[in-house]
Amino acid sequence: MPSFDTVCEANLVEVKNAVENTAKEIGTRFDFKGTSAAIEIKEREITLFGDADFQLQQVEDILRNKLTKRNVDVRFLDVGKPQKVGGDKVKQVVKVRNGIESELAKKIQKLLKESKLKVQGAIQEDKVRVSGAKRDDLQAAMALIRKDVTDVPLSFDNFRD
Repeated sequence: MPSFDTVCEANLVEVKNAVENTAKEIGTRFDFKGTSAAIEIKEREITLFGDADFQLQQVEDILRNKLTKRNVDVRFLDVGKPQKVGGDKVKQVVKVRNGIESELAKKIQKLLKESKLKVQGAIQEDKVRVSGAKRDDLQAAMALIRKDVTDVPLSFDNFRD
């Protein structure tokens, strides 16, 4: 039976390269000289450091530009609230999304049922497997998902006939 997986996965190699390029630019920019502006990545968490909220915003803008240049969708970023670290310094944690949350998976499954297409959606851990009898129905399901779910960067893997 033909099927495909709907997933939400960022290219972590490109994300890491974008973070490293951002760190390099922070080191060379004149407006960051003598400040505590920095960026680091651990697993799927990017931490931004700065002297003020304004500086964190500048570092985030640089990061978004670098990610865009590397063809990584910025919707993968889940930006947290700025936190005071000590003295007058602040930090902000940005998480890189991975996997489809259960609420979104249920929404996709409901969307497929209501569409009257002859496909079934099955939630499997952090992805949704869509299967149907005809290849054309699966392609219509892909178009439907792309059109209705715009707040999360979804991709389609593992297409099988």
